[in-house]
Amino acid sequence: MKIIRSRLVPFKGYNAINLLGILFCRKGVELTPSLLNHECIHTRQMVEMLVVGFYLWYVVEWLVRLPMKGSAYFNISFEREAYANQWDEHYLEHRRPYSWTKYLRSKKGVS
Repeated sequence: MKIIRSRLVPFKGYNAINLLGILFCRKGVELTPSLLNHECIHTRQMVEMLVVGFYLWYVVEWLVRLPMKGSAYFNISFEREAYANQWDEHYLEHRRPYSWTKYLRSKKGVS
């Protein structure tokens, strides 16, 4: 995964953002194994959703979850899967395709 450090991208309050498989991270952010794994999970999600589908689904799900209780960001199924498994360094070795769909109906969010 290519990594680009920037003062502008991602927005303040976020450590990193994965755009098209390129990881943009704020200057000074420590790239921990769990953060890198989290972003690698997103890359796998992008690939299986043919990139455009990932971003379309992400935005639509975020909009749907905005009026719901809790943080829309933390309740997006892609984020739920990534946060739930970021500490498992072997997760991508045994992850089944479209595993993020298990997190669509889950009532409990990350935050």
